[in-house]
Parts: sequence; structure tokens; C-alpha cells
Amino acid sequence: MFRAAKTTHRTARRLTLALGATTALLLLTAVPAAAHVEVEADKAQALAENVELTFVAESESATAGITELRVVLPEGIAPADVTYGEGPKGWKFTANDDGYTVKGPAVKTGEDAEYSVVVRQLPDAKELAFKTLQTYSDGKVDRWIELGEASGGGHGNEAPVLELKAAAPGAKPVSPSPTESESPSAAPTPTATAEETDASPSPQAADTEKDDDGGLSAGAWTGIVAAIVVVAAAVGFAVVRRRGSAQQ
Repeated sequence: MFRAAKTTHRTARRLTLALGATTALLLLTAVPAAAHVEVEADKAQALAENVELTFVAESESATAGITELRVVLPEGIAPADVTYGEGPKGWKFTANDDGYTVKGPAVKTGEDAEYSVVVRQLPDAKELAFKTLQTYSDGKVDRWIELGEASGGGHGNEAPVLELKAAAPGAKPVSPSPTESESPSAAPTPTATAEETDASPSPQAADTEKDDDGGLSAGAWTGIVAAIVVVAAAVGFAVVRRRGSAQQ
């Protein structure tokens, strides 16, 4: 009887340790990425003109450098209203239908990529979100595209957001920038090659995709909780079964 009870205790202890190890492993794999993209401006005010925005894309790769940042502009800012400031050596700016791309030689592995643009005028809004796709030299893509509650309360890939002060008294929207159709002398926009298109997926389309490297989705969290419950149930069942056998 004593030997059976001792064996039951030892088995329960092993199962408890296994449960703890499984839970720890699940929690470690669920830790969200600490890296992100930030945006700031000296004149973060609605309807402010010629505002320089500075973006800093933090690196979370220990083996590859950042090569490209693809940005979708918020409502109220057109690609024609944005001009390039400065950025990593060799990087170039290209306007897209819904935003712009800055890309070039990979920055040093582990280093952040910082660049600036100038916006002709900020819209009359309280905040502006700049959805961003961050590409590395090994092809990995971080999708900083989630907004508000969709980010899961800090467990997802939040888009960089610029908070704006209220517009100054008397400030008014300026006339829209001329488009290509309104400017015959404007140089044609180069057509992206198939290779560039594959490497630069649209952040809008990425809204419906699963994040590659950031926080887990709600479905993933549900799966983790279910796994923990199953392991706990197995431990309880084994302990009860062993005790029953020992009493017999």
C-alpha cells in the first residue's frame, strides 16, 4: 500500500512538472514582438502645413537588415502631397497609388531604419495611422497594420499613429495638389516590376492576412488556452486513477 501511494505521488509530481513546462513553452512562444514603427513630428497639429514626419522602424532580426518600408497614407493625405526628406544611404522614395515606398540597400543587421518625409498639409483629424510593411533582406516581412482594438490590446502589430493637436484658429485646408492628369508635364510614374510587386504586398490587402511575426491572433490564443486545459485535465485524470488503484 505504501509503495503504491509513493508511486502515485511520484507520477502526479511528474505530470505537474510536465504541465508547467508545457504552459511555460506556450507562453514563451506567445510573447509579442517588441519591435515596432514610430512616427513623430515637430508640428503635430491638424491643418499644419509643410510638416516633417520622422519614422523609425525598429529591427527585430538578428540575421538580416531592413531593406524596404511600404506605407499606406491615412485619409486626407495624398501621395502627391508627400516629398522625401532623408533616410538610410542609398534609399529612394517612390509614390504609390495609396502611399509610398522607401527602399534601398539593407541597413546593418540589428540596426533601426530611420527616414523622414514632408507632408504638404496634415488633415483635420485627431490622429493619423500610417500602416507599414517592413521588409528584411531575407524576405521576412513585419506587418505594422493593426488599428485600435484590432491590435488585441497591445498583443498585435500596431500601425504607427501620430496624435494631432486641434487646428489653429483660422487654419483652412489648402487646395489639392495637382494630379498627373492635371499636369501634362509631369513625368510618368514608373511601372513596378513583377519582382517589386511580389516583394511589396499592399498593407491594405495584408489586413486580411495572418501576421507573420507579431502578436498572436485571437484564434491562436484560444488554441493555447485549450491546450493548457487539455493537459490539466489529463493530469487530474491520471492522479485520480492512480489513487483509485492504490486504494484497491
